Amino acid sequence: MYRRNLFLLTLMIISIAAYAEPTGRIFVTNENSNTISVIDGKSHAIEATIEIGNRPRGIGLSPDSSELYVAVSEEDAIAVVDTKTLEVLRKFKAGSDPETFAVHPNGHIYISNEDDAKASVYDPKTGQLIIEIPVGLEPEGVAISPDGSRVIVTSESTNMLHVISVPDHQIVANILVGARPRDATFSGDNTLAYATTEIGGTVIKVDMVNNKILAKAALGEPDAKPKDVRLSRDEKTLYVAGGRANKVFVLDADTLEVKKGIPVGKRVWGLALSKDGKRVYTTDGVSGTVSVIDTATNEVTQTIEVGEFPWGVAIDD
Repeated sequence: MYRRNLFLLTLMIISIAAYAEPTGRIFVTNENSNTISVIDGKSHAIEATIEIGNRPRGIGLSPDSSELYVAVSEEDAIAVVDTKTLEVLRKFKAGSDPETFAVHPNGHIYISNEDDAKASVYDPKTGQLIIEIPVGLEPEGVAISPDGSRVIVTSESTNMLHVISVPDHQIVANILVGARPRDATFSGDNTLAYATTEIGGTVIKVDMVNNKILAKAALGEPDAKPKDVRLSRDEKTLYVAGGRANKVFVLDADTLEVKKGIPVGKRVWGLALSKDGKRVYTTDGVSGTVSVIDTATNEVTQTIEVGEFPWGVAIDD
């Protein structure tokens, strides 16, 4: 009990620490261009293109938004970029084929190492490996609960969500969800999670208190191969990247009923939601574009050309 209370106290201290003034920039990894596109958050103009390394995919921001982290998969590394100067500060080795990761409130990053069937935890300030956690085959998506007490890692070939407790880093549940789970996200109160299964074409709602499935719904289109899933700020709506369906699906977060399919570019993969909840940004891999969705109307308001095969997207707002 003492250890857990100390852990939560540390998170509280971190949460009230001074944060960097956000730049408003949108960062996109271009998997085939080996670059990051930097988009001005107001004008949506391309502000810069950063040469980052071989096959960038996962992307995320430090808790204070001063640094951008990028998984450079073919280099087995994480690149660190200054969000203001756009300078590549350093790279550190991060296990075999780091694909996706999530940033913990304490600043550590939890990485899926696809080739090794492991999740690894690193301190990105030092590049130090903290722990490796064996999980299922082909780990992919990583999600961290808002209170930092649990991590979900999806394993594509084992078809499971692995629930890991923090700070002891023990697997407390293995939840069988369906064929090729790709991404997950938590509710704000830590009690629910939502996940996608690519081959199953489904969205899963999970009770994270009892680690059991509450509901499962198919997106209803044969080409729908869902990847990223994001929960609206009021937690009433889910946005799901539909892959080859070339749509973002809008679901009722309670019932998982599909409300709408929003046409975007080809092979929509990554999603990011603005802090105010007014916009969703998509990465449309085959089209080489980012689509901007107005969440008030659930319509695309702008399409931005970026690099080849955009994969991940993060917003510094």
